[in-house]
Amino acid sequence: MTDPRVLPVAAQARPRATIRVDLKAIAEMIEPGTRVLDIGCGDGALLDYLAHEKRVDARGIEISQAGVNACVAQGLSVVQGDADTDLKDYPTGGFDYAILSQTLQATSDPKAVVGELVRIARRAIVSFPNFGVWHVRLKLLLGGRMPVTDTLSAAWYETPNIHLCTIDDFVDLCGTLGVSIEKAMVLDSQGRPRSLAAPGRLANLLGEQGLFVLRRRG
Repeated sequence: MTDPRVLPVAAQARPRATIRVDLKAIAEMIEPGTRVLDIGCGDGALLDYLAHEKRVDARGIEISQAGVNACVAQGLSVVQGDADTDLKDYPTGGFDYAILSQTLQATSDPKAVVGELVRIARRAIVSFPNFGVWHVRLKLLLGGRMPVTDTLSAAWYETPNIHLCTIDDFVDLCGTLGVSIEKAMVLDSQGRPRSLAAPGRLANLLGEQGLFVLRRRG
């Protein structure tokens, strides 16, 4: 039986007219004709866009069966899987890009996941909600309760986010892993890039989301 992880995207679905602004920012970082693995790809919006607009060899992993079904219905090469347990099965250097968009904070072992991303791909693109943004700090300080925001939209007792972090925390993690940060930017609550240097104290204070391009050193 053919391993579904090595099948190219069928690219039968019609291209999407628009995608979320933060996903568009990720798409702009991808070179045409490259090999891309999107981990936690959801309904396949980004994969579908990349397949048609960048003509990439697009694959995906999605933990929910509903997400997998939505992707397969579009002709996308997506398998059901978990970032915490299944990335180890992918070959070293098998992809040009590994994307982990708004998923890192929901993994059980973010350190191991980031390590796997830069192992299996030449570059990793990671985005996550920034728990260090000013209004989250203010809500904790003045209200004493876990905040609910546009990027952290679930109450503490039903959120899938189990490892919230700040931009500074993520930069420290990259240093611990010996991972180089090739590019970093911050996004506002709508996913639009902000004109701030990142990483840095101002970025950690004002950025709603962090978006990083990583590669393994050496």
